[in-house]
Formats: sequence, structure tokens, C-alpha cells
Amino acid sequence: MRKLLASALALVMIAALFGYGFWTQQRPEGHYLSDLRIELALNHGVPGEHGNLLGVEPLLYPGDYQNLQRLHRKLAAYLEQARAQGLISPRTVVVLPEHIGTWLWARGEKNELYQVTQSREALQWLELSNPLRYGLAMLGADGDDRRADAHLRMKAEQMAADYQQLFGGLAKEFGVTLVAGSIVLPAPYVKQGVLHAGSGPLFNSSMVFAGDGSLLGEPQHQQFPDSEMRRYVHNGRKHPLQVVQTPAGRLGVLIGSDSWYPENHRQLAQQAVQLVANPVFLSGKSSWEAPWRGNRHQHATAGLPLQRGEVSEQTAWQRLTEAAGASVSSMSVFMRGQFWEQGSDGQGFAHQAGALLVGTPSPGARLLNLWL
Repeated sequence: MRKLLASALALVMIAALFGYGFWTQQRPEGHYLSDLRIELALNHGVPGEHGNLLGVEPLLYPGDYQNLQRLHRKLAAYLEQARAQGLISPRTVVVLPEHIGTWLWARGEKNELYQVTQSREALQWLELSNPLRYGLAMLGADGDDRRADAHLRMKAEQMAADYQQLFGGLAKEFGVTLVAGSIVLPAPYVKQGVLHAGSGPLFNSSMVFAGDGSLLGEPQHQQFPDSEMRRYVHNGRKHPLQVVQTPAGRLGVLIGSDSWYPENHRQLAQQAVQLVANPVFLSGKSSWEAPWRGNRHQHATAGLPLQRGEVSEQTAWQRLTEAAGASVSSMSVFMRGQFWEQGSDGQGFAHQAGALLVGTPSPGARLLNLWL
């Protein structure tokens, strides 16, 4: 009798394991409607032969990342509207916001992940749906927040391939130079024109794609990760800032708060930079008018002319990015939308010839255009 019960229990457990394994492989997709409208919030200067900086502040949600086709459709719709307004040419440099690639970890997951309201629940669905990949990633996780590290590391190779396919494809489709915001990957590198995820620490990195879809330069790592990410994202100060040649001029990329620090601008100036793209993600709804948080975990902030809480986030960002100098045209582009309970804020702006250029405030998707 005991042998019979043991055999029956073993069969039940085997069936349950096979059932769970089968369930983890299922990825049905639900219907999803998305707002494809975008407002031209800033259009400064006169069209000419030097080209333009075109910032795209998309309105994005978790459901946009369920598959690449959805995300491509939304971003392509924004760029198509820009082209209809005469803002796209071979000398256009398109700038997308910080972390637009990082959210690719959510691509291809179960419907429940996109439907919950809390990121904690979404990450639980991610782990339950990918038990083997998550377990292996935890073994190689690094940093003070090993779970957050594992969530990104477990899908890193897929994320790198998706990032290049999506943003390289958009650059080629519209014939523009494209600064593809940023993506968090373990030790990313380029080999024979292909972006790969390595096996080292996580970096918040940006890539620039040429008008033929190819990669320009190496991954540009964020030098000073924000306090929210420092527990699992490493600083990139061992990887110097670089400048790449584009049809519109010599371009440098400063990710997020890297635009605050004069030393970063000096490094770019030494390489005869002409254009600076600054992809930004500012977390929290209504944080644009809130007191400036600064970055108390970075010693370099002690040398900044502002103190935490002294001015608003808006004032701090606009003042500190002036360090680019009068001879450089720069644009800061912010992520918009909401990912579970985590909102985002910020209104993009530009600097040219020493002047601050701000657009019409709007809660929706925005285009920012600066003629060079």
C-alpha cells in the first residue's frame, strides 16, 4: 500500500512539474490600444544645411513592451509625424530618453505581468515564468541588489538583440542618426557590428545608430549612476566618454545626471564635440516641480554650484546642463508614461548659443526640434 501511495505521489509530482514547465512556455497576447499622438512642443531656428537635433519624448507603458512590433509601431508613428512636419532628413540626430531600452526585459512575458499595478507583482510574474533563467542569473548576480541584477541579467542577450533590431531598424527606416536612449546590460560590447551582453557588471549604456542602421562607436556607459540604481549598476568612469562623427556634427552622449558635471563636458570639449545628447529618466509623478534631489551618493556633487533642495528639479537640470558651453548645441530628453506604480516626469529642453530653450509643457508625448 505504501509503495502504491508513493508511486501515485511521484506521478502527481511529475505531472505537476511537467504542467508547470508547459505553463512557463505559454505567452498568449491580449489586445492593446495605444495613443500614437505626439505634440511638437519646441521648434527653434530655421531649417538649413546643418541638420537638426530632434528629441522624442514618448508616452510609454508596460503593454508597449509586450512585443517589438508594438513598440516599433509607436515609435515609428512618432517619427512619421515628425517627417510629415519636415523635421526628418539625413542630417537629423534623433534623441530618445534614458532607459527606453532597459524596459525590454519585459518583452515576451505573460499577460498578467502587464496587467498588474505594482512592479513587485510584475517581477514575481517574471520570476515564476522564467524559473531556470532566473535561478541561473541569481548565481551570477552582482551588487547590493542581487535580485534586481538577476532580473536584467537573465534576459540580457535577448535585450541586446532586441535593442539593436528595434533602434537600428528605426534609424535605417527613417535615414537618421539615432541616439537610442539607454539600456542596462552586463558588460556590453560590440563585435563585428553586433551588440552583445557580456558576463561582467551591469552598466547603464547608450548606443548611437547611423542612418544605415549600423552602430557608431562603442557602448557609452553612464559615468555617475543615480542613487536609485547605484545598488546594482556600476559607474562607467573606467570607460572614457567618446565623441562620434555624424552628418550633423561631432556628437557626444551624456546619460542622465552625467550632464551635471563640468568634468564630463570638458572631456567632450577636448574631443571637439559640437552636439550633446542627454537622455534622461526622472522618476516620480510631479517631481519636475519638487525640490532637487541631487545625488548624495556621488562625491562629485560637492563641487556643483547647487545644493540638494535649494531649487526645483526643473531649475537644477536646466542650470547644470549649461556647462556644455555656448559653442555646443545640446538637448535633454525625458521619458514619459508610467511603469506600474512608477511614474515619470520632466519636460525636455535645449541649449544653443548660450540660450536655454524650453517648449510648451504637456502631459503627453512631445517632439523637441532644434535646427543647427
